Amino acid sequence: MKKEEEVEPMGQAGNTQTSGTEQGADGSRDTSNQMERGLSNRHVQFIAIGGTIGTGLFLGSGKSIALTGPSIILVYIGVGLVMYLLMRAIGELMYRSPNQHTFIAFITRYLGKGWGSFAGWSYWIVLILIGMSELTAVGTYFVTFFGTFGINLEAWRGLIEVCFLAAMVSVNLIAVKVFGETEFWFSMIKITLILAMIVTAVVMVIVGFRYPAVQMPGLDQVSPAGHAGLDNILNGLSLAPNGWLAFFMSFQMVFFAYEMIEFVGVTVSETQNPRKVLPKAINQIIIRVLIFYVGALMAIMMIVPWRSFKPNADGTFASPFVMVFRYAGVDWAAGLVFFVVITAACSSLNSLLYSAGRNLFQLAAGGGSPLMRSLYTISRRGRVPARAIILSGVLILLSPILHALPGFENTFVLFTSASSAVIIFIYILTLLAHHRYRASDDFMPDGFLMPAYKVTGPIAIIFFLVIYVSLFFAPDTRIPAIFGLCWLAVFGGICLWKHRNAVGVAG
Repeated sequence: MKKEEEVEPMGQAGNTQTSGTEQGADGSRDTSNQMERGLSNRHVQFIAIGGTIGTGLFLGSGKSIALTGPSIILVYIGVGLVMYLLMRAIGELMYRSPNQHTFIAFITRYLGKGWGSFAGWSYWIVLILIGMSELTAVGTYFVTFFGTFGINLEAWRGLIEVCFLAAMVSVNLIAVKVFGETEFWFSMIKITLILAMIVTAVVMVIVGFRYPAVQMPGLDQVSPAGHAGLDNILNGLSLAPNGWLAFFMSFQMVFFAYEMIEFVGVTVSETQNPRKVLPKAINQIIIRVLIFYVGALMAIMMIVPWRSFKPNADGTFASPFVMVFRYAGVDWAAGLVFFVVITAACSSLNSLLYSAGRNLFQLAAGGGSPLMRSLYTISRRGRVPARAIILSGVLILLSPILHALPGFENTFVLFTSASSAVIIFIYILTLLAHHRYRASDDFMPDGFLMPAYKVTGPIAIIFFLVIYVSLFFAPDTRIPAIFGLCWLAVFGGICLWKHRNAVGVAG
């Protein structure tokens, strides 16, 4: 265990603001930030890219295409624009106060301690639950990867998960620079596969490539013969080929694919020259969406006719990436894709540990109990919130243990699904906090301003509310949506009652 030193708490999370003169335009003069600024521009740019590319693109995009056909591209662009508005709001707040360890702190400052406590604890719990599901995914993908080579590691899955988690916790404990370098290479692997798939598809279209019927890994039936061409997208083109309800439901699926895009907003307090790096990382989100989602989906549908995406008997879909490479003659396509999927899941787990540690550290700043105060420490060597990271890791470690209990699987799926619903509340609270910030004395008119915030802010809020309403239309998301509302009413009510006499800190 590293030696640790206590740092003086900043008071209730979000109450400390660092002025532009204290911080300096380049973020190099820190007066209240005990973290080490070890993340370079290269690290942050690739962390931002990694935050927009999850395992869903590699494995779940077939289901998205099947739901609404080529119009799914418009859905990805539309949802991406709204998430960009959310990031502009977070970016403006973090630009104003680059010493904050998490954007959640601004909810406390501008909406009050009650909503801040609700958002802070809810977001940390969401991170833990998603971390547990990502750990389970790592084990599953690892077993699947070796299964493509005829090696059965199912009996070792629990141990594999523990080893992966231990490795990610160690990366987070050594130093933030090590974390940044790890995320850089994780993102590089994902980007390489996507670009390779796009280039492969373009070449196949240019040469008029034709392929025979193939038995695809992960697909029940034989995939029919066909050819590569733009007509695979244009034939039978319709905005809502499976009905308007299916088109409407595709928005929530794509929204959850973008979930955790806000992670780059947690890295600001440990970034070199944050006021230079942060705007660049956020402004490039649109370009990343166009390349890594729109570009990838168009490449897939030019090779595989969109009407060919049909579910297996168990409701699962084959990976479109596997299909493209397999049609191109790469027999080991499944192994290649699942290797990249493992790195994507590890990247998500690594980032979740980082974010959970910083959010718990920020929560501990306002904690009055000895236990909470003990979590508000940073390690001497790595200058990271070691205790908060370790506690978060221990809770995520419960995943392989709890999965061994009979009947736990269904309950766990309910909780993780509900956590995705709860994060919508946090996004809305963040946008409301940004609106309050604009009306406060803290407002920095020469900062990284969200464009037309009086219009774009409400548009984003309405969009998130519509997404939440859409959860009630599908049987698999209806119960999580109800659970999320119950969480808002009960836990939110408790937080507001507990802090009912707290004095606001922003006008």
